[in-house]
Amino acid sequence: MTRPGPALAIYLATSRLIPLAAPRLLARRLAKGKELPDRWREKLGEPSLPRPDGTLIWVHAVGLGEVLALRGLIAAMAGQSDANFLVTSTTRGSAEVLASNLPPRTRHQFLPLDAPAYLARFLDHWRPDLSIWAEQDLWPGAVHAADARGIPLALVNARMNAEAYARRRRWAGLYADLFARFRLITAQDDATARHLQGLGAKGVSVSTSLKAAAPPLAADPQALARARETLVGQRPVLLASSHHEDEFVTLAAFRALRHRPLLVIAPRDPSRGAEIAARVVEHGMTASLRSAGQGPVADVWIVDTLGEMGLWYRLCPVTIIGGTFGPTEGHNPWEPAALGAAILHGPRTGNFADDFSALHQAAAARLVMPDSLAAALTEDHAEMAARAQALSQSAQGSLAPLAAELLALGGLA
Repeated sequence: MTRPGPALAIYLATSRLIPLAAPRLLARRLAKGKELPDRWREKLGEPSLPRPDGTLIWVHAVGLGEVLALRGLIAAMAGQSDANFLVTSTTRGSAEVLASNLPPRTRHQFLPLDAPAYLARFLDHWRPDLSIWAEQDLWPGAVHAADARGIPLALVNARMNAEAYARRRRWAGLYADLFARFRLITAQDDATARHLQGLGAKGVSVSTSLKAAAPPLAADPQALARARETLVGQRPVLLASSHHEDEFVTLAAFRALRHRPLLVIAPRDPSRGAEIAARVVEHGMTASLRSAGQGPVADVWIVDTLGEMGLWYRLCPVTIIGGTFGPTEGHNPWEPAALGAAILHGPRTGNFADDFSALHQAAAARLVMPDSLAAALTEDHAEMAARAQALSQSAQGSLAPLAAELLALGGLA
C-alpha cells in the first residue's frame, strides 16, 4: 500500500465525520422515495445478501447507464473464469433496472458512503479478490481501503471531458494519489487519456467503449407479448427514448406529420410523465400514461416506467435519442442499436461523441435538425438499423482480451 499524500490524508480524516450525518441524510432521501426501503442500510455498509463461495470480483459504476455498460465485460470475464461478481452503484434506478439485466453469477449492492467504518464493514463481508471501477466515479476512501487490503485495482472505460478535467485539476494531487493505486487504467478515447495523464495517471491505454459492447437489454417475455398484441397491426410506432425537456422538438415534428404513427415517449426521469402529457396537450394532441394503467390509445403514449427500455427498443423500429437537442448532450446510442432500432439524433452529442462518430462512419445513425426531423420520421431506415446492429454485435465479441487482462491482474486467470 502507498501511504496517502497530504490531500488524501486530509480527505480520509474528514471522512470519519460522515457517520454523524449519514443516517439522517439517508432517512430524508428515503422519505422522498430516493432510496429503496429494504436496502438503504447497504449505504451504511450493512449487506443484504450473503457472500458467495469462491472468487469474487467487485465492479463499481455510479449510475444506470454506467452499470448497464458493464454487463458485457462481466459476461466476458464469467466466460473465462468461475468467478462471482458483485456490482455496486449509488442510484436507486441503477439497482432497479439491473435487477432484470443481471449478468451470469452477479449480484448487486449499493456502495457504502465513503466513511472508514462503513467501508470496513463492507469489505469485511464481501472480501473481493479484485476491484474494478468504471468511467469517472472514484470514491477516495473506498479506493484507499481496497488498496490497503491488497486488493488489486483497475479503472476501465474511463471518460473525462474537458469540463470535467478542468474541475478536477484543482485536486490534481488527490487524483494522482488515487491513480497511483490502480494497476490498470483504460480510457474510452484519446482526450480522456490525456486528461487522466494530466492528473497524474500513468500507463493509460485506450480501448473500445464498454457501452458499445454491452449485450441487448432484457424484456419481460409476457409484457413483450402483450405489447406486441396491442401494437402490431395497428399503426407504425416511433420511440423517443431518454428524453428530457427537449421533447418539444420531437412533438413539434410529430405534430407536423400528415399521417401520424404512434409516438412512444420514454422519459429519462419517469416522474415527468404528467408534465410531458401536459406538453403534448399544449401541442394540440392527446396523451396516455403507462404509469396510470393507460394503453396506447392516444397520439402519444408516455411510458413513464423504469426498466422497460428493452421492451420499447424491440417494438419500435425507429428511435429518436433524447438529450441531443438540448444541454444534456445525448445518451447511449448502443442500446437501440443492439436491438435493431434505427437511430435518429440531434446535433448535441458531446457525452457520446466517439460513439456517434463510429456509427456515422458506418452510415448507422442519422443526424437530424429540428426542421428536418419530421421528414426523417417518414423514411425507411431499415438498412441503417441493420448496420448499427451489426456494429453492436461485432463490439460484443471484442472484450475477451480486456477480460483476460483483468483476470490476470487479480491472479484469477
